[in-house]
Amino acid sequence: MSLFNIDYNVKDLDDSKLIELYKNMLRPRMIEEKMLILLRQGKISKWFSGIGQEAISVGVTMAMHKNEYMLPMHRNLGVFTTREIPLYRLFAQWQGKASGFTKGRDRSFHFGTQDYKIVGMISHLGPQLGVADGIALASKLKNKNEVTAVFTGEGGTSEGDFHEALNVASVWKLPVMFCVENNGYGLSTPTNEQYNCKDIADRALGYGMESHIIDGNNIIEVYTKVSEIAESVRETPRPVLLEFKTFRMRGHEEASGTKYVPQELMDSWAKKDPVVNFQSFLKEAGLLTEVEEVSIKEAILKEINDNLDIAYKEEAIVSNETNELNDVYQSFIYKELMPNSEVKEIRLIDAISDGLKQSMQQHNDLVIMGQDVAEYGGVFKITDGFVETFGKDRVRNTPICESAIVEAAMGLSIAGIKSVVEMQFADFVTSGFNPVVNYLAKSHYRWNQNADVVLRMPCGGGVAAGPFHSQTNEAWFTKTPGLKVVYPAFPYDAKGLLATAINDPNPVLFFEHKGLYRSIRQEVPADYYTLPFGKASTLKEGDDVTIIAYGAAVHWALETLEQNPSINADVLDLRTLQPLDTEAIYTSVRKTGRAIILHEDSLFGGIASDISALIMEECFEYLDAPVKRVASMETPIPFINQLEEQYLAKGKFEAALKDILAY
Repeated sequence: MSLFNIDYNVKDLDDSKLIELYKNMLRPRMIEEKMLILLRQGKISKWFSGIGQEAISVGVTMAMHKNEYMLPMHRNLGVFTTREIPLYRLFAQWQGKASGFTKGRDRSFHFGTQDYKIVGMISHLGPQLGVADGIALASKLKNKNEVTAVFTGEGGTSEGDFHEALNVASVWKLPVMFCVENNGYGLSTPTNEQYNCKDIADRALGYGMESHIIDGNNIIEVYTKVSEIAESVRETPRPVLLEFKTFRMRGHEEASGTKYVPQELMDSWAKKDPVVNFQSFLKEAGLLTEVEEVSIKEAILKEINDNLDIAYKEEAIVSNETNELNDVYQSFIYKELMPNSEVKEIRLIDAISDGLKQSMQQHNDLVIMGQDVAEYGGVFKITDGFVETFGKDRVRNTPICESAIVEAAMGLSIAGIKSVVEMQFADFVTSGFNPVVNYLAKSHYRWNQNADVVLRMPCGGGVAAGPFHSQTNEAWFTKTPGLKVVYPAFPYDAKGLLATAINDPNPVLFFEHKGLYRSIRQEVPADYYTLPFGKASTLKEGDDVTIIAYGAAVHWALETLEQNPSINADVLDLRTLQPLDTEAIYTSVRKTGRAIILHEDSLFGGIASDISALIMEECFEYLDAPVKRVASMETPIPFINQLEEQYLAKGKFEAALKDILAY
């Protein structure tokens, strides 16, 4: 009678491959057993166990080429060990040591490494899937014939990102293997409370893609089937949904336990342990003796202990404020490029279109993505004619799925390709908010991976578009370290700053006020040129007061001064909000002794509040009056003109300006 409970069909696998599969499963199992001891000793902070699921991580990784990207989750230790990451670096990561991958800034498997083509997870499970789309898109654009493998659990398939990512991958025929580890429970919630279809694989039909159900505890089945599928995807790029049936033998994380799992269920799955069963199979087949088993385990144990010693001996991280601040953004050395041609008078919208087109010429793999940006030219026609010039590979219509497209842009960056994503309206960024503030913003700080992405944000009121097409929501992002925020008011600035935004390897939110698109004209150089971030523009000079504004508010301030020629003011157009030109602000306020800040956003929590606080802290002794903030009403933006005019800060500015001058 057989001593194992899994049917193995070795097909044409040779003996050495079978032993390699065994060793690769045994290593993460033994590491986990050691980590559970260290967890109880308080030597690591948290642990998400993959015991019982090793066959999936190992089998998929061995089916992949080493130059192909893998995006694992926190139960996929076998991915990291099979890719042969030095164990001391993994141990250092879990102990928060510098030789880990995040310099103590993130824990567990929340890291990536380009050296091993691994992109680790973030706690918001879904974004991994869309990032895989972007990496696979880059492979397809570069004709690399590579496949990308991304993991999620059955619980993660309930997130909208899962559905968006599968849809995009299917529409674009991206070479992605979506690997779902169906292990029975999302923390304590069983599958019957997670979804109402028989198998997760059934969902592939709705996205027009093939799917496969694989015994996730059978290392031979995982390795052979995934190898065949991966090779097929390399030859014929397309997405495939793989559902691995397995079970989580320990808690979601160790503190949660497994009391909510029926004991008979635990017992039945314990009999299907992938490591124990395969070891028994190898022994019965005469491929592994007791002596060889002991020798293999002793060698792995020595490897673990030797590498633990290295990690233990490493000094603890010493906090350094400069190091922390310097790693929020990738270093970017601005290169000033001056135009050589004559100027032409154009509108703001034309300047943005020209700047975008010339950047496409400067960067021959730059990709533009967004709803209706291709043949239609975008809802504002900024990319009109781009498809004819640059082709549909580089000017890509997207489904309506802001989250997946932001994630895909992150994936392109990981694979070395710049991208510009058009949010049809800045308001719609809320549908992709998570990857913006948690993935794009934090990746460089966490594991030194930049997000070379520009998000174009048509924004602003004054066009009777109502609450969902009129917001100017820059304050959401100026608050988030790791993002840069640009908000030009003039065509000249818009073109030059857009070029710089695309050159900058960091994530940039580029706000474009819709009300200025066709109402503001200016002489702009026809050639490509750049302008620096963090440099405000002084539009007028005077000694009475400093007016600080950006976007449409700049024009409101200028109109007010035209109607009040007796007021002599410094007018600062900030142009970029992150980085902020604080020196220009302080210099002007110290000269005039008065400051008024005008912006279109509502008052509370707007950037005017922070600028006011900075002025009070740095220029208090120079002030002759309190700093004044002028902003729009504390309501959503109404639709009808008379209500919108009441809402906007424009009508409040003149009285406020006169008040501060009279103080």
